[in-house]
Amino acid sequence: MKRFFAMMIAGISTMAMLAGCGSNASTETSTEASTQDASVATTETAETTENAEAPAETVKLDKLTIGFVPSREPDEIVTATEPLKELLTTELAGLGYEVGEVDITVGTSFEAVGEGLSAGTIDIGLIPGSTYVLYDDGCDVILTATRNGLSIESDDAKTWNDQKPTGPVDTQVTFYRALIIAGPSEAGQAVADKVNNGEELTWDDLNGLNWSVMSSSSPAGYVYPSLWLQNKYDKHLTDLAHTSLSDNYGTAFARLASGQVDVLVTYADARRDQEEKWNSEYGREASIWDETNVIGVTDGIYNDTISVSKTSPIMDENLKAALTQAFINIGNTEAGKEVISIYSHNGYVEAKSEDYDSERAAQELIMSMQ
Repeated sequence: MKRFFAMMIAGISTMAMLAGCGSNASTETSTEASTQDASVATTETAETTENAEAPAETVKLDKLTIGFVPSREPDEIVTATEPLKELLTTELAGLGYEVGEVDITVGTSFEAVGEGLSAGTIDIGLIPGSTYVLYDDGCDVILTATRNGLSIESDDAKTWNDQKPTGPVDTQVTFYRALIIAGPSEAGQAVADKVNNGEELTWDDLNGLNWSVMSSSSPAGYVYPSLWLQNKYDKHLTDLAHTSLSDNYGTAFARLASGQVDVLVTYADARRDQEEKWNSEYGREASIWDETNVIGVTDGIYNDTISVSKTSPIMDENLKAALTQAFINIGNTEAGKEVISIYSHNGYVEAKSEDYDSERAAQELIMSMQ
């Protein structure tokens, strides 16, 4: 049933019913839950994991398959995560598992990784919370990522513009925000000027823009921006006159730089990831900080997960415990931090299903509006 709903919300026709429900009690509950979860920071969010005990005899696994969502260029993800194969093999060996091969794959969409976990063709998935809750019939969450906080933490768009550029801080957090970012096009600059002059944007202002969005299970690229539109304008992404689907955030920023789109939706530190490419690959002369402005800020989004398949033939409670410990250990090393930084992860803490109840509330709200 979850997969049925996942396909439903991925379709434009079913999502078109999201508008018109307004800010009701369900919206307030979802927003409150998200804000409460988002305010919980960091290394104090979970009890320390006890060391997983190695099995009495070494367990041999022919292959472990890890699926990544395409939030960055697939080739970039595959290259950056190549060292993870040896790191994970080494950690699991110390926990009693001899792994013959670690296969890393990048899904064609966020949903493709969720489907792979549910089908058992992917053993481990690094997926957003929204993808996890859509597919939690077929996968279990074991870890939540921590990440460096940002120098700007505000729900006010103008604050992000007044205090840019955004930089990292040492504080570790288990949440992030999504931003609606206007680019260098004439229309993009016009709405940015209104925000920076302290003016409220109207629906007509937003509806006249060309938007880049991500797939429908992407929290920063779809779900939370949709809720932002609903809360402010009683509308939804599918009510916008001009939207285009980008397969990854690199594509979205390339389109923003070229003027193909006026605005995009993305995670809060995405401009830091795209800063160099803005000039070297996307052909802009001025910096990304000079040419882009925030026009909207969403509620906090609970961090990405490491989830494991319920239907994988090799997955059991002992392996889940070993994987939990292995990834925590990897996240505590400099080599490991370098690998997982591709997703802006800095480490991992143990997770439980109820950590993502605010995300479920968001998804239930979306489905209730169909």
